Amino acid sequence: MTDVFVSWSGGKDSCYAAHKAVTGGMAIRYLLNMVTEDGNKSWSHGLSTEWLRMQASAMGVPLLQRRTTGDKYEQEFKNALAEMRQEGISHGVFGDIDFMPHREWIERVCRDSGVTPQLPLWQQPQDEIMAGFIAADFKATVVVTKADLLGEPWVGQPVDQDFLARLLKVPNVTPCGEAGEYHTFVTDGPLFKQRLELVETRQFLRDGYWFLEILGCEAKDKS
Repeated sequence: MTDVFVSWSGGKDSCYAAHKAVTGGMAIRYLLNMVTEDGNKSWSHGLSTEWLRMQASAMGVPLLQRRTTGDKYEQEFKNALAEMRQEGISHGVFGDIDFMPHREWIERVCRDSGVTPQLPLWQQPQDEIMAGFIAADFKATVVVTKADLLGEPWVGQPVDQDFLARLLKVPNVTPCGEAGEYHTFVTDGPLFKQRLELVETRQFLRDGYWFLEILGCEAKDKS
């Protein structure tokens, strides 16, 4: 069994890629999450680092969070890879789907660090990825939307079959939100030992995006 880390955002794509890795016989040793320099927010989705730690705890997987700025991002990412290489972890799982410049970045950074990247979702049809995520019984909530494409009504919506059916009818939006149309936070699924429940949230608009700020979240035993 191959030990791997997962490049982790807390959203559906990294989570489903992790699921694909596990069902393919890999063992997740770490979730790697890059955060802002003050340590308060995730770099990718702007989620509170507190909820990402709770998410990792609910999964029973150690979360490695590295603080960084934009200009130091690559070096801090490489530093994290070097630490994991010292523990014998030579493979990393990424949830990228079709943005070639980022795949090229992943391959270069991993090559420089002696790590083999795995991209189980790469160039898969996005509607099929979404359908597979939902069919696997993952639960996620929309936490960011681009205001001019989806807007406030979609923030806080559960990612389910109804959500996907409605989303596929929206023009200029990719099913997985690969162009930044929306982001999600995963709260349950086959990788989780406990489920998460969002108990308090608020919505706000900033810089052309609607956000669902999580103010309270609790881990619950699965019934």
